[in-house]
Amino acid sequence: MAAELHVELVAADRSVWSGEATLVVARTTSGDIGIMPGHQPLLGVLESGPVTIRTSEGGTVIAAVHGGFISFADNKLSLLAEIVELADEIDVQRAERALERAKSDTDAAAERRAEIRLRAVAVL
Repeated sequence: MAAELHVELVAADRSVWSGEATLVVARTTSGDIGIMPGHQPLLGVLESGPVTIRTSEGGTVIAAVHGGFISFADNKLSLLAEIVELADEIDVQRAERALERAKSDTDAAAERRAEIRLRAVAVL
């Protein structure tokens, strides 16, 4: 079994993160899933939520992912989403304001996006 897997985290407008990892945790329509080197091939639909990547160097990358797809084969993991925000790129005050605005506008989709941003930052 390989000791690491290659990960590509891609948004519609950019490549967000690429590198070697020992574990990736993401939320799919079937529930949370952890992918480690040697995992069985997989194709699934991502739910909006935080994605955690444990890098080969011992670091952690956290991203807020808003829907998309996950694919794993031959120790290569692809996470493809419409919107991906790295936790360290998220402006917490802006996300909190967006959450309050979404609640007052009763905009469930915007409320969910803001909550996911704040959850991703909270994991750091």
